[in-house]
Amino acid sequence: MSKIDDIEKELESLSRAEKGLLLQRIVRDLGDSFPGVESTRGVCGGEPCIVRTRIPIWILEQMRR
Repeated sequence: MSKIDDIEKELESLSRAEKGLLLQRIVRDLGDSFPGVESTRGVCGGEPCIVRTRIPIWILEQMRR
């Protein structure tokens, strides 16, 4: 049995909230897929920001519109 199969069996026992938390952690782990954007607790309320700034992405999107 592969690790993926083992993980699938474990997923069945998790609640929806636990699955959501797991998904957040996986996304955070893969965060380098989008260089230039980061979410940091305590900075702009944890909102995604331009790296090394306090400029939230939603502000840029709002200005674009």
